[in-house]
Amino acid sequence: MKYRHALPQLRGQKMMTDGGLETVLVFKEGIDLPLFAAFKALETEAGIEAVTRYFDQMANIAVETGRGFIMDTPTWRASTKWGGELGLSAAELKEIHREAIASFIKLREQYETPQSPFVINGLVGPHGDGYAPESELSIEEAQVYYSEQVQWFSELGADMVSGMTITSISEGIGIVKAAQAVNIPSVVSFTVETDGRLPSGEGLAQAVNAVDRATSGAAAYYMINCAHPDHFLDVISDGSDWLKRVGGLRANASRLSHAELDRAEELDDGNPQELGQLYRRVAELLPNLNVVGGCCGTDHRHIREICAALDSV
Repeated sequence: MKYRHALPQLRGQKMMTDGGLETVLVFKEGIDLPLFAAFKALETEAGIEAVTRYFDQMANIAVETGRGFIMDTPTWRASTKWGGELGLSAAELKEIHREAIASFIKLREQYETPQSPFVINGLVGPHGDGYAPESELSIEEAQVYYSEQVQWFSELGADMVSGMTITSISEGIGIVKAAQAVNIPSVVSFTVETDGRLPSGEGLAQAVNAVDRATSGAAAYYMINCAHPDHFLDVISDGSDWLKRVGGLRANASRLSHAELDRAEELDDGNPQELGQLYRRVAELLPNLNVVGGCCGTDHRHIREICAALDSV
């Protein structure tokens, strides 16, 4: 595995991710995604073409801007819990993981350059609803829950794993412990509400510090995703040490709350140029911000503006 023990973003390489894959597929491409499961798009030719076009656009931006590209597998909803609700067996879900990694190996072979290293990132999502979690796993339950997908990623050739839109400290700890068990680098990306706190009520500083304490700092770094910068700028403005552990951001295009986004029937894609400028502000506050991308409502326009704004610093 090319970057298993030497992830380029940990050596100071500027990296980007993609944007809001699910919202692009639903609102831009008109593809139905039950349970917001992006991998369901790969069941039709139209869906495969849309996903391929989407990642080709992102890969081109990475190469054009001289950034590395962290390729997030479309497996946010591919756990046995969520996949089971879609009628899929564990064997079928593992095959989805295998196919996702194989497609990214091909993408890397097609686009990667020495200036733009491509990293395969195995994505896992929260046990509950990322917008309105109805329950919270214990640390032990979370480690068991995430271990299956993390093991698949380790076995099938991912370079790293990330928990995206994580809503509680216990699930963050469980993800890192599951990754430790199979020796694969891990990232925890917390989401926050409009008050800058996790849906579980915990603060970002509390969350990062607690996961580090429980795992002896084993996470490669932390991220924030599925929130607009306005929702957490105050939280990251105090210069505290925990901010050095935040290495990535995938913000929403919209300022709407999670509850409002959940009810929305039309896409709020915000203002790409304004979002780029807000990333500049965030970058001034996070000294180790090497990974940038987008979340709900963002597409290639937002990613271009984010890269352009950061390159102009």
